[in-house]
Amino acid sequence: MTETILAALERYYDTVPRVGGARGEDFGPLTLFVQEGDGWAYYARPTPGGSGATAADVRKVLERQRELKVPESFEWVAESSPSLRAAVEAAGLHVHAHPLMVLDATAEPLPPHPEVRLIGADDPLLRAAVTVPALAFAAPGTAPGEAGPAALARALEDPQTRARRDRVAAMLREGRTGMAAAVRDGVVLCSGQYNPVGDVAEVVGVGTLPAARRQGLALAVTAALVAQARQRGARTVFLSAGDEDVRPGPRRGRRRAGRRRYGWWPVRAPGRGGGGR
Repeated sequence: MTETILAALERYYDTVPRVGGARGEDFGPLTLFVQEGDGWAYYARPTPGGSGATAADVRKVLERQRELKVPESFEWVAESSPSLRAAVEAAGLHVHAHPLMVLDATAEPLPPHPEVRLIGADDPLLRAAVTVPALAFAAPGTAPGEAGPAALARALEDPQTRARRDRVAAMLREGRTGMAAAVRDGVVLCSGQYNPVGDVAEVVGVGTLPAARRQGLALAVTAALVAQARQRGARTVFLSAGDEDVRPGPRRGRRRAGRRRYGWWPVRAPGRGGGGR
């Protein structure tokens, strides 16, 4: 891992909440991002150039998060803030480490998958595309599961899916995100997004309907997202996997897609499980 990549990631993590409509509240060595209005509930993270945070600093942020009734979430890159894990754990919190991977700039792109296409703001399948990851993440892991097209159809009846669709449509129109989906017989089986800030882009929310797992769809969607991000000027493309099971492995996507695992990204996970992004 190079200092250049670390610096790029730090700039990205400090900027993406701001362009997403959040305000930064200053807690010295930590910054808490608070969403204004509807949108993603962001995290607290190290202030760029700040000194090492202590357990007391973490507790102050926790008090504010509880006051605001927002997720008690802290996110950081381990190599950039090596002492923060100890401070977070000393404050009584659990840390969950996510494998963090960056795309190898020399890797040859994968050929386009015939079932994968880019999704625009006016695509009639956008509502399904923003709903599929929620069904995927509700059944963690890589093993095939029960949730399939019928479960997706039921989920689309929830009025909240329209609100999610509208938020993502606005982001697509503004160029703040890109989306791709694997579609078979008119049904979205897998989808994901990438969020660009300057010349850095993060691939996020790639999820496959449990019934359609282990068909290479997530890898194909990721490849499509990477291709568009690069076409739009991204020089650094990265992602964080939920855990070791779902990260692209050395005999699967990681070598074929040209990704290399270069570090760990610790994320505070609430006691009920989950956390992270």
